[in-house]
Amino acid sequence: MEDFESLLVSSAHAHGHLCPGQVIGVRMALLGCTLVGLDNPRCLPQLKKLIVYVEMDRCAADAVAHVTGVKLGRRSLKFRDYGIMAATFVNLETGRAFRVLSTEESRDLAAVYAPEVVGKSAQQLEAYRRMPDEVLFRVQEVSVAIDPLDLPGPTRRKTACTRCGQIVRDGKEVHTPEGPLCVPCARGAYFTCVREVSVNEALQSRPSKIHSTAAQRA
Repeated sequence: MEDFESLLVSSAHAHGHLCPGQVIGVRMALLGCTLVGLDNPRCLPQLKKLIVYVEMDRCAADAVAHVTGVKLGRRSLKFRDYGIMAATFVNLETGRAFRVLSTEESRDLAAVYAPEVVGKSAQQLEAYRRMPDEVLFRVQEVSVAIDPLDLPGPTRRKTACTRCGQIVRDGKEVHTPEGPLCVPCARGAYFTCVREVSVNEALQSRPSKIHSTAAQRA
């Protein structure tokens, strides 16, 4: 695996900016991979041995994904919306798993580890570079029961929603007296469907500003 500074530069580039969360995420991923015995998770054969659960939708999550190479599309990146600055690293081959959590104390200790740096964000960024892992993180050895339907690989099951007909993959349907339902039909969704439209109708209904921008580019 590349060294910390190289990974931090490439992670910040992929993320869009350098911030304290990037430092935490890169170091969290390096520690997590070390704990589960993987030193090159972005390349075969280790690529297929790692699953990572991230518990936050913050900058650190992008850094963890960048360093480890896990991806939603490969089903090796799992998101649990806990709002906790933590990630769990699972070695599928050995079954060993460790949950790494960023400590709140590390924020308070930034001034101790980087007293000469002015500015809260800049001070945290530098301090998080310097802190020992024991200060920056808590570690829990955990057991993760992974459903076979959640493992990487081809789709293992497809089920049609009884109500809307949408195909639901990999056991994500909800079983009800009515029959299997997709989550939006069973529990409600993050969106409200206004109406069904054709692709051409949707394209034609775009704001005029988009049309003018496209025309300028052409």
